[in-house]
Amino acid sequence: MLARRFLGCIFFLTLIAVAAGFAFFQFGGEILTRQMTPTGHYAAPPAAGVPDYARPASWLARPDMASDPSRWLPDGAVAAPAANRAALFYVHPTTYLDRDHWNAPLLLTGEAASRTDLFVQSQASAFNAAADIWAPRYRQAAVGAFLLKGRDADQALALAYRDVLAAFDAFLAAQPPGKPILLAGHSQGALHLAHLLVDRRAALKGRLVAAYVVGWPMSASADLPAMGLTPCARPDQAGCLLSWQSFREPANPAMLLDSWVGTKGFAGGTRARRDMLCVNPLTGTAGGAAPPSANPGTLVPDGDFTSGVTTAGLVGARCSDGLLLVEGAIPALGPYVLPGNNYHVYDYALFWGAIRADAARRLAAYEAAQ
Repeated sequence: MLARRFLGCIFFLTLIAVAAGFAFFQFGGEILTRQMTPTGHYAAPPAAGVPDYARPASWLARPDMASDPSRWLPDGAVAAPAANRAALFYVHPTTYLDRDHWNAPLLLTGEAASRTDLFVQSQASAFNAAADIWAPRYRQAAVGAFLLKGRDADQALALAYRDVLAAFDAFLAAQPPGKPILLAGHSQGALHLAHLLVDRRAALKGRLVAAYVVGWPMSASADLPAMGLTPCARPDQAGCLLSWQSFREPANPAMLLDSWVGTKGFAGGTRARRDMLCVNPLTGTAGGAAPPSANPGTLVPDGDFTSGVTTAGLVGARCSDGLLLVEGAIPALGPYVLPGNNYHVYDYALFWGAIRADAARRLAAYEAAQ
């Protein structure tokens, strides 16, 4: 069940979070790199391995699938209405931790497959009250692509993004004209989503309800202008972008910032700490603050590890200098938190109920404006 799998994957998710954090631990960086770098150089996979997104087998979730992890609901959550729904395109984070290739195979097996289903189940499910969910399989870049710079890593990330872009085009072609669109991703998935927002800006114009680019830093001035988007400034605003990086005080984001500040943004400017976007999922506003009582539900395991439950009133959050600082009775989601009190692994779980309400509210605002 969800809780057992959630806790069982914490060690692996911690490594995933390291990859998404852009940098090495201050200790053991060389060891980690050696352990996670794929053997050999990048090699283009055979043409036969290119995903065909016209086939259900190339998807983890889509509305016509009989078994779809995105339809999961924690205990006590209410099922979604059938009418007035958007279509959600969700891109999962890194789940492939092997070193045999620079990119994962399309069809995962074993622990990698279980971890992937877990993310779709625990993250994409937050949107199933507002949207029909589509989540592609893709040949994700291995963890080593985030720990090294160079041609091998660049090619691995480019291949993964080509899959995501092809999946999105198939997703968009399958939607009725004018159907509203939601986008969501986390970590590596959020990185690919950011590129997609630039490359498919014209196709999304007038249809985007909101984009949840979570667990990957975004610059309000150096990135968002290339997407034609602004940060979400109101909880009832549509056509805007949400992004956050969860930390607990005392927060040390050096691991996150050292390799991000000073890089070139999608719009051509230089990324700076002062422009790192924080939209609080509890308030739906950039730079917002809310006490634990404002949190409608954190996704936590129940006592006997048989299912997941959402518990209200546990976790508050406030934006501070580009970070989302969490406070309150942080539940025992797992014993592993990244150095610097980085809660990256739990970016969605901490605010599952708030994300669910936020998506429904923004969809209602979008429809009211049409």
